[in-house]
Amino acid sequence: MKHISILVPKGNVALGCIEGSFTVFNKVNDFLADKDREPLFKVQLVGLSADTEVYHRFFSVTPDLGIHAVTKTDLIIIPAVNGEMEKVIENNKDFLPWIAARYQDGAEVASLCVGAFILASTGLLNGKKCATHWEAANNFRRMFPDVNLVSEKIITDENGIYSSGGATSFFNLILYLVEKYAGREIAVICAKVFEIEIDRVNQSPFIIFDGQKGHDDEPIKKAQEYIENNFMEKITVDQLASMLSLSRRNLERRFKKATSNTAVEYMQRVKIEAAKSSLESSRENVSEVMYKVGYTDTKAFRTTFKRITGLSPMEYRNKYNRQAAMAG
Repeated sequence: MKHISILVPKGNVALGCIEGSFTVFNKVNDFLADKDREPLFKVQLVGLSADTEVYHRFFSVTPDLGIHAVTKTDLIIIPAVNGEMEKVIENNKDFLPWIAARYQDGAEVASLCVGAFILASTGLLNGKKCATHWEAANNFRRMFPDVNLVSEKIITDENGIYSSGGATSFFNLILYLVEKYAGREIAVICAKVFEIEIDRVNQSPFIIFDGQKGHDDEPIKKAQEYIENNFMEKITVDQLASMLSLSRRNLERRFKKATSNTAVEYMQRVKIEAAKSSLESSRENVSEVMYKVGYTDTKAFRTTFKRITGLSPMEYRNKYNRQAAMAG
């Protein structure tokens, strides 16, 4: 039987991560019992102590055990804890050496959504891939530059360390783990009973690009603002460099450092974000939207759109445009 430790952190915890994980893993045992098979999971809630934690003033969660009573486990689940991440990590710092020690003893570790900030603080993610909520990507890169953040992914799996994308996409990671431990048949049953879209691997369709301005490089901020205000036009990197009295090489180096995108990538993302907005709300067809955001090459537009969103322009329109969805 596999022992699963779901952490009960301090702070503004996303209760759904705790309850959802607890429910799914225990439900697997029920499904196995229906097939006259032995239970697979022993699921426990583990806190810094066994004291009850109260969340959002109304909801209480009582751990089964404190971390010092758990010297052996097979899987640690780190739920999302919202708020100022430096404070979140400080409040939960006593979990960090325990997580690292259990991993060295053979346990696997999975972070859900922004639980990745706690996992990254252990140092176990250095040099590894990690997913988290797309909205927290810029802050994560700032705090953990040695981690390879793949913000478009819903699931990462590397050397017994797992992470999930944002919000309810944590269910996809739980299903992934259920399949790994209990097999595809049980994972499919879980997906059907809980109505979770199985095998979803990309959170790109949900990402809202709002620029990356949490930096202090004022010339680069001016370049960003110029791009955002003139995305309909053809802007070149040389044009931006000349406007800011910088060499092209210097501009590109500083732009990448400040925004995690090259200048060209930033232009593309601004254009595609504008196209997404039009596809969601207007009656314009794909070609009209393409020209509106400054593209003249249909193939280039469709290729760039799909690379950034994970969907073709038409698929995106059918998914998010109310009238298109109702017509379908």
